[in-house]
Amino acid sequence: MTFKNILQILGGIAVVLTLVPFIAADYWWIRIFDFPHLQLTIFTAIATLAYFIKFDIKWAKDYAFVSIMTACLVFQILKIYPYTPLAEKEVLDATIDNSDNSFKVMVANVLQKNKDHNKLLQEVESKNPDILLLLETDRVWLNAVNSTLSKKYTYYKGAPLDNTYGMLLYSKLPMQNTEIHYQIDDSIPSIETKVKLPSGSYFQLYAIHPTPPMPQHNPMSTDRDAEMMKTAFKSRNMQLPVLVIGDFNDVAWSESTQLYKEVSELLDLRIGRGLFNTFSANSKIMRWPLDHIFVSEHFRAKEVLRGNDVGSDHFPAYAELTLESDKKDEQTPSPPSENQLKRAYQIIEKEATQKDTRKESN
Repeated sequence: MTFKNILQILGGIAVVLTLVPFIAADYWWIRIFDFPHLQLTIFTAIATLAYFIKFDIKWAKDYAFVSIMTACLVFQILKIYPYTPLAEKEVLDATIDNSDNSFKVMVANVLQKNKDHNKLLQEVESKNPDILLLLETDRVWLNAVNSTLSKKYTYYKGAPLDNTYGMLLYSKLPMQNTEIHYQIDDSIPSIETKVKLPSGSYFQLYAIHPTPPMPQHNPMSTDRDAEMMKTAFKSRNMQLPVLVIGDFNDVAWSESTQLYKEVSELLDLRIGRGLFNTFSANSKIMRWPLDHIFVSEHFRAKEVLRGNDVGSDHFPAYAELTLESDKKDEQTPSPPSENQLKRAYQIIEKEATQKDTRKESN
């Protein structure tokens, strides 16, 4: 087999991987290809460039190959481009220094089996967030960190679980009407609360950690997508400013996350700033943005960054935000289309139908 044949085969694989996510199905082996767009962009660019450098482009099949590869490359770049500093920022920079209307938030999937609790506590001490969400937290984690965190964080709500979906929410800011919900499954918690800033202003916080599609346990993305859509409708119907944080187990550019973003009418801090890939901390190549901070148009950003290694397979996500409701019209999101709303409702209905089917089979 010649080098040219190898490039053509690799190019064919790149084309297939580019097209698979267009399949309207929620099986895990399809949805997993939503993830590697950055890797595919680099792979496609190298293969196309190598073909140009190594071979004379003079036959019809050469032109066809290069044209298809270029089209794939353009598509991949368009997917990734919004999450680079070259794009326009979706959440604009903060314009005030008023500490009464600013706060820091950190989201950290700690990895339940991670025993290096002090590494996480050191990161919390360094970043000093006002709101801290810890995911994959069981009783061991609660016992290890609570005595330290409770000295700094007056407000707490948690659901420590040993199924990797435990959730601990700490806040220096007053939390009101705080509730734990189980939107999809009685073992997958989410937290809702109203937070009061020193200025006296309030905003609504939603913390979620939907289950990913996995071949062993949950081969479809319906549960994950349904929890995202339920949260999206809560957000769009909320009269207060909204902050949604968590490990979505989905990348920022996927069809599911984009639908969630459109339906909720929330803004993505990453757009115009960077990828801030939070998973996997164990690989320098296969990394994706899975941990998210979405805000309504009332917020501006002072700082957005990825945290340091805490011994987990995730890096923390961190942001310092300001509440500037008087300037919300400067970054108003576009309303969702009727088709997008219909699609979101269909996902929720599909999850309910699947749940009923499982109950009947048991």
